[in-house]
Amino acid sequence: MLIFRQLFDQDSSTFTYLLGDSQTREAVIIDAVFEQATRDRALLEELGLRLMHVVDTHCHADHVTGAWLLKHHLGAQIGLSRHAGVDGADNEFMHGDHVKFGSRYLEVRETPGHTSGCVTYVLDDETLAFTGDAVLIRGCGRTDFQQGDPSALYRSIQTQILVLPESTKLYPAHDYRGITMTSVAEEKRFNPRFGGQISEQDFVGYMNNLGLPHPGQIDIALPANMRCGRPENDEIDDGLPTWAPVKQTFAGVWEVDPQWLVEHLKDVVVLDVREADEYDGPLGHIPDAVHIPLGSLADRTDEISTDRPVVTVCRSAARSAQAIVLLKRAGLSESANLSGGMLRWRDRGYVVIGGVN
Repeated sequence: MLIFRQLFDQDSSTFTYLLGDSQTREAVIIDAVFEQATRDRALLEELGLRLMHVVDTHCHADHVTGAWLLKHHLGAQIGLSRHAGVDGADNEFMHGDHVKFGSRYLEVRETPGHTSGCVTYVLDDETLAFTGDAVLIRGCGRTDFQQGDPSALYRSIQTQILVLPESTKLYPAHDYRGITMTSVAEEKRFNPRFGGQISEQDFVGYMNNLGLPHPGQIDIALPANMRCGRPENDEIDDGLPTWAPVKQTFAGVWEVDPQWLVEHLKDVVVLDVREADEYDGPLGHIPDAVHIPLGSLADRTDEISTDRPVVTVCRSAARSAQAIVLLKRAGLSESANLSGGMLRWRDRGYVVIGGVN
């Protein structure tokens, strides 16, 4: 069974795709975004997947790829076209190559035209294809920079993408209107740039007169992407706090492990947001925990010391996750949720005050 997720970066309108083999748990990510690498790692961990490959459809001009960052953290291999001319790729793909993950694979099809190094990744059974900027939904990538060539793009689309079964679902690298996918049949019929009876001459004339503005991020994105997203000084800023080994869940919640908290109880404020009967109830509470029920927290944040980070806790880590939101609104940004809450704390046998043995 195939595991498939489509992810989105709001700032660059970029789609990132995760595909995994449910049996071997091996996975591949297509078109990762640097700022979303923490999100992608969280999803991989929650789904129990091991990232084997992080690949790009082309050298992007509108965002920095997350390829190097995911390789740094997870050991995945970086791959993209042999014509991309980048430094740091583990695999430089040729037409017909396979990107394997478990018993599944993506076939590499060279589809230049938007850039000289564009490829489309086609799933082994041809049910899905990831077209990058070669085919967008009712559009296509521009051809006026990065060795773009409208004639080459037209031929790529006609001979490598539209020849797939009409039922093949097409997933682009971007969409700016909130549309998530299309199909070969739809684009053959309705695409205003290359569908229907539009000829190569029509297409070239259309593309040569788009008059689009210069991409706003190209001067930042392209130099970084020529290094596969590797920072110039290898300085990594993934946006996570540095006061603890904080992890971000796929839901966006910052969490710390109970074992870390056991070893650093004196370094943080433990904030218990359960009701009074729970705080003194069967599960007990963590030593020296500050008790403020979630329902009154918004009005009582001034009671919380600001000289140390805050770790929130409740029964199962659900209410305490909402407490993090309230704390951040009050300016207490150095805060994280206790993973698993009091249930996990008790299950691991850590010290509590009160409670029932």
